[in-house]
Amino acid sequence: MPSQKVLEQKQQIVSDLAERIQSSVAGVIVDYKGINVEDDTKLRKELRESGVKYTVIKNTLIKRAAEKAGLNGIDDVLNGTSAIATSAEDYVAAARILQKFADTHENFKVKTGYLDNEVISLEKIQSLAKLPSREVLLANVLGAFQAPIASFARAVQAIVDKSGEANAEEAAPAEAPAEA
Repeated sequence: MPSQKVLEQKQQIVSDLAERIQSSVAGVIVDYKGINVEDDTKLRKELRESGVKYTVIKNTLIKRAAEKAGLNGIDDVLNGTSAIATSAEDYVAAARILQKFADTHENFKVKTGYLDNEVISLEKIQSLAKLPSREVLLANVLGAFQAPIASFARAVQAIVDKSGEANAEEAAPAEAPAEA
């Protein structure tokens, strides 16, 4: 039987994880079996740079935290080795990074995920992983907004250039006879 101190520590871990799940917009649970230290370090660095919290944690603690957070439907994947990645702001960062990593590492697998406290299928996670980053999407939107303005500016410049050429042609013949 675990001591009271150990129980309190586990309850605190469950509470912290439940709060983290509730405050996140998206999360992914993975099976990290077979990953070496070097690859794990690179993965954690990339996740950290994208604002994703990644934690290796026992399945029973994940299960209890998910129940406490009101996230139902992940019990069936909580076996073997598990880690959870949560993102407080970016809906696709965790899915994109972890799915890309899983594609290049045979034993590393995405188990399940959630968006806005609702469990999603692996197909949806893979679809999210294919989306470009937030910065790329914003750049595309800005490019779409700027395209009409840029076209208008090029048209105005073409008119100015054309009228400038016409003025230069009119001025050139008048000067030519004066020199002769």
